[in-house]
Amino acid sequence: MKYEQAVHELETIVQRLENNELNLDEMSSELKRAQQLIKFCKDRLTKSDEEIKKILENN
Repeated sequence: MKYEQAVHELETIVQRLENNELNLDEMSSELKRAQQLIKFCKDRLTKSDEEIKKILENN
């Protein structure tokens, strides 16, 4: 999965939550999915940040 895809999926989940489109069971599973996506995005950003710092240090 790409970062942009994860963000888009998160945006969709948030929109559905804000529009009260989820029943209780769906809400629970969507919140779990959102947690996974947030972790993925955070990890990807951290990795990218580290890579950029290494590149800048080498220049």
